[in-house]
Amino acid sequence: MAEFITVPRLVVAGTESGAGKTSFTVGLIRALRGRGLNVAVFKCGPDYLDPTYHARAAGRDCHNLDGWMMGRSAVLNTLAKGSAGADIAVIEGVMGLFDGASARGEDGSTAQIAKWIDAPVLLMVNASGMARSIAAVAHGFATFDPTLRLAGVICNRVGSKGHLELLRQASERTPVLGAMPSDQNLSFPERHLGLLAADERSVPERLLSAWAEVINQWCDLDAIMAVAKDVKPLEIEAAAPANVSRTCKCRIGIALDEAFHFYYVDNLSRLERAGAQLVMFSPVHDAHLPEVDGIYIGGGYPEAYAEQLAHNSAMRREIASFAADGGVVYGECGGLMYLCSELRTLEGRDYPMCAVVPARVEMCDRLQALGYVEARTHRQSILGDAGTRFRGHQFRYSRLTPLSSAAPAFRVVTRYGGQHCDEGFHIGNTIASYVHAHWASNPAAAAALVDACSRNSSVPR
Repeated sequence: MAEFITVPRLVVAGTESGAGKTSFTVGLIRALRGRGLNVAVFKCGPDYLDPTYHARAAGRDCHNLDGWMMGRSAVLNTLAKGSAGADIAVIEGVMGLFDGASARGEDGSTAQIAKWIDAPVLLMVNASGMARSIAAVAHGFATFDPTLRLAGVICNRVGSKGHLELLRQASERTPVLGAMPSDQNLSFPERHLGLLAADERSVPERLLSAWAEVINQWCDLDAIMAVAKDVKPLEIEAAAPANVSRTCKCRIGIALDEAFHFYYVDNLSRLERAGAQLVMFSPVHDAHLPEVDGIYIGGGYPEAYAEQLAHNSAMRREIASFAADGGVVYGECGGLMYLCSELRTLEGRDYPMCAVVPARVEMCDRLQALGYVEARTHRQSILGDAGTRFRGHQFRYSRLTPLSSAAPAFRVVTRYGGQHCDEGFHIGNTIASYVHAHWASNPAAAAALVDACSRNSSVPR
């Protein structure tokens, strides 16, 4: 039985990374909300940080849409679920419009997502010092893939309203629907991983409101709305009935605070649908673990809060004891770093961590790994049988030095280059690695994690 997605929708793409997609998207979301619209928000690609801005701006969860990690069916069903009840869906792209998992194909690109969801595209262009050349840029992007619908251009870093008018006159075939002037006072704060997460301390409300005002003053919001509405109902295959557990099988503690907050909404939802009750706790602030049957420590900034994490010795001891007693522990990237014995910051300071994983982690001033990977478990684990496969990505500025031998968690293959290597640690019921998994690539892994927790659960069933 078919279903249809009818929500008005548009994709905000860029000519390259840093074209201004996030600032424009955040401003657009707030400007649309200012008109009383309920805005559903999505982010192409594996990024965790931009979605925090979209969620803040929209007042609702932001869902990732990643062609390579999720596949077409999961992308369409995520769009359907994430846009339920919304008046419009705004999807921010990743990198440049045609950049993805391969230099020769569209897999994992914004263009792929735009075609799968049959959405018009607005192209962000750095127009500083540009006039008639805007027409050449728009023409090239519009004709590179004729099956893609490039509906308009947004010009970033314009010098004046007069400059914007020149750009409008120059680009006749693909209309310029607005612009954003350069204003350093409106820049979002950044660090080595990119933008800081959009909490109220790093990104005050006034900054979000200011970007909405920029969109209202510099963009044709009526024309942008018309673009979003110019879509046909999108037919999708109805998802197979999910095996949603009607009983609580177990409680899984989710590390969630300023140090750990990189989670895909879809991953957490899959745990809940499999029967887990998610219990949030803070490794930074809480003195004790909540009563849980498993622990999931996602990525984040443990290096930025290393002193606070080290000083919370009670929490570190309880996590170590939980793992030593056979409790289920799953850690990704920042979670792996926290589970190690020691963390050295860029300043050369050493801090004790949980000592679940026999390794020392050290921050580096250069990127150590970036890109998609496919992982395969070496043996039976909390993620399922030996040979369980899933897709994910890595993005890290740290490196590990093992302090003793331990079984690797996965055999991974990088999407770029196809290198094979062992990754992570498998110690008892603990799996910890640098891989950020997306379980849409293998939903059984999420169900297996819940089952592993439920086997040791004290939850009445």
